[in-house]
Amino acid sequence: MKKLLFYIGLLSFTMTNVNAQKSSKIIIEHSDFANVNQDEIPDALLLTGNVRVSHDGVVFTCNKAYVFQKENYLKAFGEVQMVQGDTLFLNSKYAEYNGEAKKAYATGNVVMRSTDATLVTDTINFDRNIQQAFYNSFGTITSKENTLKSKSGRYFATEKKFKFLTAVTITNPKYVIKSNHLDYYTNSGHSYLFGPSTITSKENFIYTEKGFYDTKKNLAYFKRKSYIKYKDRRIEADSLYYDRNREYASGTNNVKITDSINKGVIKGHYAEIYRNLKTEKDSMMVTKRAVAITLVEKDSMYIHGKKMLITGKVGERIIRGFNNVRFYKTDMSGKCDSLHSDQKTALTKLIGKPILWNYENQMTGDVMHLIGNNKTEKLDSLKVLNNAFIVSKDTVGTGYNQVKGMNLYGKFKDNKLNEVDIIKNTEIIYYMRNDLQELIGINKSVGSKINLILDKNTIESITIFNKPDGEIYPEKELPENARKLRGLVWRGEERIKSKDDIFPPEENELDAKIQALSKIEMEKENIPLEPSQETLNYDKPKPKAKTTSSKKEAKAKVK
Repeated sequence: MKKLLFYIGLLSFTMTNVNAQKSSKIIIEHSDFANVNQDEIPDALLLTGNVRVSHDGVVFTCNKAYVFQKENYLKAFGEVQMVQGDTLFLNSKYAEYNGEAKKAYATGNVVMRSTDATLVTDTINFDRNIQQAFYNSFGTITSKENTLKSKSGRYFATEKKFKFLTAVTITNPKYVIKSNHLDYYTNSGHSYLFGPSTITSKENFIYTEKGFYDTKKNLAYFKRKSYIKYKDRRIEADSLYYDRNREYASGTNNVKITDSINKGVIKGHYAEIYRNLKTEKDSMMVTKRAVAITLVEKDSMYIHGKKMLITGKVGERIIRGFNNVRFYKTDMSGKCDSLHSDQKTALTKLIGKPILWNYENQMTGDVMHLIGNNKTEKLDSLKVLNNAFIVSKDTVGTGYNQVKGMNLYGKFKDNKLNEVDIIKNTEIIYYMRNDLQELIGINKSVGSKINLILDKNTIESITIFNKPDGEIYPEKELPENARKLRGLVWRGEERIKSKDDIFPPEENELDAKIQALSKIEMEKENIPLEPSQETLNYDKPKPKAKTTSSKKEAKAKVK
């Protein structure tokens, strides 16, 4: 009789809730036992054993439950599970659910699973109205590729996104991401980083204050104070693109690459860097006001080309400059069509119409080589092959001191040109002056070899070898047309006198535009970061252009 009354009571309670479905009441679908005790739990039905209740598309199962009919409220105990469709599963030891507010609370070994990730924490709240869950009791999120740990977080079920506003760590087999503000999409693996964030791996260390990282494709895009740091170099730019699978990076605007081992810096407004970790080889290409800065003793050498290419492993770097190369050092500057500098051999070749200025001395020839000393890290010697010509203005008058020959060989002392030998078919015109700078005469001679000892802009001594032929003429006795050697072209107005002179006007204009653009971008820093499709699809083959079809075919395709 008691058993019959129990089932009648349970049926009556269930029917009441079914009739109340229109008002979104909690529905009891199953329970092994049910009991009502107004003294212990007023207005509540006690359900025990295989409990199953539902409410507007969400189903609760547990070992024991209290259902408060008037309040439309549920308390669940033991092996609690909340299921929303086939996309969200929430397990815990204890849970509460407000049917009127559509809000759930779960605690005790909470596990929330979606199709793409699993969250483990102690306590969680879920608001069905906005489809958001949040926790503040430390949590671990596991997806196929990553493990995330944070003190607190919020989950957006519709977008399948986690938002973290406190310290969060993403651990991947290849790297670790740390940030105080990060958005993570579980289905795509996309991570958006805001504020100081780091990415650490065996290969490098990345810092950014605004970045995007695709954890599935290992592609990244960084802005705002971002840099990539390897053992031997640091890469920074206004915006950085990075492909971890290929160890490829590109930088745009205000690019700076610092080489800590070779004491060099490369700058420009666009750069591409590729590293082959297996062979220890790498390459860099820099354009748009590109400049390579190398420390030579206590001085710096600035080399500019419209395109700079640096290749080779550490200790064997090769620097190539293309298209109107210009360089500057305190006591030396020059120009050529292209440049090739080999770190291993310490040989720098100036290729194509080379011209070199050493203090006030102008040197030209068909081929020009600068040779360094790797042990002392100083310049050692100079070679000018075919049509070697040295010219400088007379210190007082309007004439020119000139020496020419087939080849020129120079020696440096403390990075300053100290001695020069000009050989084969040599000629010289030199204005000789005393200590008071009074003109003594003009030396015009020929020989097979001429040796010059230099002290900055002063020729200390001139020695002509092997049957020299010439004499010293009084100024009045040597006509103007005889005071110039054949091939003399004075190009003093082209001389590069500062590090800023290495850039042609059009590149300075480009720099001004980029700096103005960078200032505007800084003012837009609060705009959410969204990498372009072009950035994300850079490695995908471009569709082939379709051949032109007839009008009928075109109409058919449109239909």
